[in-house]
Amino acid sequence: MKIECYGLTRIQEGRKLNEDAFLIGHGTIPFAALCDGAGNAEQSAKKVLRLFQQLFNNATLGKVLTPEIWTGWLKVLDSSILGIAESTFIGVSVIGRQVIGAYVGDSRAYVIKNEGDCKLISTVPSKFRLGSGKTEPVIINLTLEPNDILLLLTDGAWTPLNPYLLSRAVRSVEGEHFSEVPTAILDAAARTGRPDDMTAVAVHIRA
Repeated sequence: MKIECYGLTRIQEGRKLNEDAFLIGHGTIPFAALCDGAGNAEQSAKKVLRLFQQLFNNATLGKVLTPEIWTGWLKVLDSSILGIAESTFIGVSVIGRQVIGAYVGDSRAYVIKNEGDCKLISTVPSKFRLGSGKTEPVIINLTLEPNDILLLLTDGAWTPLNPYLLSRAVRSVEGEHFSEVPTAILDAAARTGRPDDMTAVAVHIRA
């Protein structure tokens, strides 16, 4: 099996700073994460992802597979920008077909099955963002089937697209290089006028 992961972010029309940021790790344990900041937003999102990368890279495989470790990481991230800014966070690692991660705030995760069905994974509300001092991380723990596509999206990307439109955007680039998937999603979302920064990260296990 081969794991493919690509991301794309676009700034809101008429703005100079992108409040979103994403990070992809292609090391021994692949990972992907994204943030949607508020306040000193661009800096907070990037600061959160830099710290997350340090925490992740210093962890063993056993720790990465432990839900309590992810909860602890998000508590550390919460404290790191406390009183400065706030940010959503959603991040996952992929070990074989196993996906484990966590989220806070309204960034979302979806899985698009090989037959085209689109399912929201981040169904449990997590109201408080990083930096609020009140975060209640929600764990993501699932198994992907070959050719499933896992999507991580900020609200600028998912708000304009219901599951049907999201699946249609992904299917529109079927047969093309997998790096086109985030582009197709953001193109579809942008047809509404792009009222917000938008970011999409796509993860795929190729059989």
